[in-house]
Amino acid sequence: MTPRSFCIALCSVLAFAPLSLRAQAEPILPYEAPPASLPTPLLPALQPLPTVSDSQASFLRAWLADGARQGMTTGTTRSYAALSGDALVHAALDRASALRRGRVDIADFLSIWALRPPAFDPLPGFTAAVAQNRLPQWAAGLSPRYAGYEGLRLGLAKYEQIRDAGGWKMLSAKSSAAEIRQRLRIEDGSVTANEPLAAAIQRAQRRYGLEPTGALGARTLAALNVPVGDRIAAVMANMERWRWLPPELAVDRVQVNIAAGVLTVFEGDRPISSMRAVTGGPGNETPMLVSNIHSIVVNPPWNVPTSIATRELWPKGRAALRAQGYTIVTMPDGSERIVQPAGPKSALGRLKFDFDNPFAVYLHDTPSRAKFQSYDRLASHGCIRLEKPVPLAERMVRDDPALAGQVQTLIDSGKTQRIKLPKQVAVYLLYWTAFASGNGTMNFRDDPYGWDKLLAAKIDESMRRAQAVVSASKEP
Repeated sequence: MTPRSFCIALCSVLAFAPLSLRAQAEPILPYEAPPASLPTPLLPALQPLPTVSDSQASFLRAWLADGARQGMTTGTTRSYAALSGDALVHAALDRASALRRGRVDIADFLSIWALRPPAFDPLPGFTAAVAQNRLPQWAAGLSPRYAGYEGLRLGLAKYEQIRDAGGWKMLSAKSSAAEIRQRLRIEDGSVTANEPLAAAIQRAQRRYGLEPTGALGARTLAALNVPVGDRIAAVMANMERWRWLPPELAVDRVQVNIAAGVLTVFEGDRPISSMRAVTGGPGNETPMLVSNIHSIVVNPPWNVPTSIATRELWPKGRAALRAQGYTIVTMPDGSERIVQPAGPKSALGRLKFDFDNPFAVYLHDTPSRAKFQSYDRLASHGCIRLEKPVPLAERMVRDDPALAGQVQTLIDSGKTQRIKLPKQVAVYLLYWTAFASGNGTMNFRDDPYGWDKLLAAKIDESMRRAQAVVSASKEP
């Protein structure tokens, strides 16, 4: 097969249409994704491929076969023993690209998955590694070097061992204490026969993000009965999302776990504080994205998004809206917009943290505090409500002598004003439904948006296409 004919065959294999964006309650601006780079397996068809030695070929086959350790294989395991020549090199380059920037091609991202992994061509590094006989070192440097990714990789191995040992039995409300304790011990090796059962249940509830009542309620029972295969799939989906991130995160950043409803502040790449957050409910999904907080609006008015106004406010009638403190503004084009003036009852509270993004979402204060006491905090229209916005604002302006320690004073003035930050702060909105704590304990959250299952399906489809590409690269 010639390079040109292989290219044509490959393009026909890889052709597919991107999925459309699910309807959002917040107004969504058009999002133009950066052009997707050519799929990695196409690049070698246009460039000469290095020839690997017998020992190098043996290493590559073993490395490819060991892909399960990186969450790179699902379903039936494929044998790489028969690969050689260009087909083996194509498979290695495909795996390298998947480890560095994810298995799913950018063209198949949902628009609301606004993380865009940087382009990566593995061929130059692979060619150099072959010439210098350093393929193991090359392969070792491809995976994300985040502690979060490594924690998932170790967790994946643990849960695959549980699966291979037979998994766990389903519990019911009638299960005995011994059966419950045995089930808990599979995930939590610290469970003992003498420990109060309620304490062991509480640890499990914390791992699942549930209220630690110590009682085996319906939600706890449902979490314990999630099949081990589903837990493994969640770990693999989250490993894939880690690969979408840049090689290094900003050391000083704000990071939001959308699924868990938690905001964490990092300084010098170390988590120094966290707070509860309210994120978008199903149907009003908070997007995954990376941006920079550039300013804070003190005492912000709320320009109600058209979608929310149409669905929730206009049906109340104008008189009712005015009685509730809303104003109706006529725009230059003749249309009308509902605005909630700044004040203690404003839906945005007293502070709004602005960062550029195509979804019109931001971090903000809120007068509705009750939801922060809940263990189910997916209730916003897509923006992120903050439990402790004032301390966060103070941290962001502390390097400006004119603003340091003055945030509450500015709020008390009642004046609406925008504060430009002395230094922009990176913000990451991420969707982690599986993550490891510092001691290696795996934590799981529900998949409220259904993104884990959707991503798993996309990974499977991508792997099938990649295998077809490798097969097409063989000489007839």
